[in-house]
Amino acid sequence: MPSILLVNRVFPPDRGATGRCLADLAGRLAALGWRVTVVADGAAGADVDTPPGVTLHRAGRGVPEGSGPDALSYLGALRRLAWRALRLPRHDVVVTMTDPPLSACLGPLLAARHRAAAIHWSQDVYPALLPQVGVRLPPLLFALLDGVMATALRRHDAVVAIGRCMARRLAGAGAGAGVAAERVTVLPNWPDPLVRPLAKEPNRVRAGLGWEGRFVVAYSGNLGLAHPMGGVLEAAALLRDDPSVRFLVVGEGRGHAAFTEAVRSRGLANVAVLPWQPADRLAESLSVADLHLAIMAGPAEGLMVPSKLASAMAAGRPCLFLGPEGSEAARRLDGCGGVLAAGDGAGLAEAIRAYAADPARCAAEGTKAAAVAASWTADHAALRFSALAEALLERRRGRVGAPAWQRLPYA
Repeated sequence: MPSILLVNRVFPPDRGATGRCLADLAGRLAALGWRVTVVADGAAGADVDTPPGVTLHRAGRGVPEGSGPDALSYLGALRRLAWRALRLPRHDVVVTMTDPPLSACLGPLLAARHRAAAIHWSQDVYPALLPQVGVRLPPLLFALLDGVMATALRRHDAVVAIGRCMARRLAGAGAGAGVAAERVTVLPNWPDPLVRPLAKEPNRVRAGLGWEGRFVVAYSGNLGLAHPMGGVLEAAALLRDDPSVRFLVVGEGRGHAAFTEAVRSRGLANVAVLPWQPADRLAESLSVADLHLAIMAGPAEGLMVPSKLASAMAAGRPCLFLGPEGSEAARRLDGCGGVLAAGDGAGLAEAIRAYAADPARCAAEGTKAAAVAASWTADHAALRFSALAEALLERRRGRVGAPAWQRLPYA
């Protein structure tokens, strides 16, 4: 059996979208015949959600629940992950993700230790993303980190980007990492496999809010600094006197407290804020909405792709993306939503009025969204990831054939 080692800070039951993606992929790679090992941070014994066929090694104490990681905790996690992964038996392929942010630097080191092919699975592009999430570094330190990361990425056998905008950024010169274009492949994130279209009513969340019969606009996911909520607040203020429209925001993150305070200080009684929802309630939570929102700051184009969009579409609801038109997220909404500038609160309010007045449009675009989501699943992604890893192994053995993984489709 070929073996693959996957390294990431979080893994279920830890919170975090990267951990859920990793669990989806790891279990399916095991089913495809790989010997799969995962190294994650956190205390030993937290393995109740480990998929069959996957061996999980915990590297340390992790970050206490409810506290956000900072630079020191990220560096501590990076050290623990490296130490644990270096001590494992040899693997054929090593995969690093982007949590913690400098984990791409581990790839070449672990590949040399294991005599393995190295893949970096880029969920975000660091350190370029740091200013967008509120982390300001001295210019010389930023330049140093940028150079170190670019060098590390170029030393990987392959880099997987989760969007075409990110692939362009990684392969670009200057502000990009300069990775050879033939080493970059696009493998979008997929919807959470537990999410499926459900009827809006009956719904326990709707009933608990007393919103039966209302048109609900929902944002579900991280409230980070790269997800500006000003446009949502403006739209809610413009629609505060419309009794038929309500806004629901579900999630957590560094911007959560500021958003909640803004809702309170502006007296927006038409906005409800709920905490993070566990995976087994995600389908029900997403199905509260008549219309979903995904949000990304314009300067973050190519540095991240909102993963929440895929699951919102899988819930069978139309979606509006408040962000740059060149992002992968914008390209996926053809026929099942629309695109607005992140701060365009007036445009968002007008779009919401149009959707609320046209149930047939909502139904048609929701059906299209569910079909688009179903065309790219965790199973599809695992097949493509497995083919990529197999091609790298063949190349290392001197048997370079047709790149079969490039012929596999993606959404």
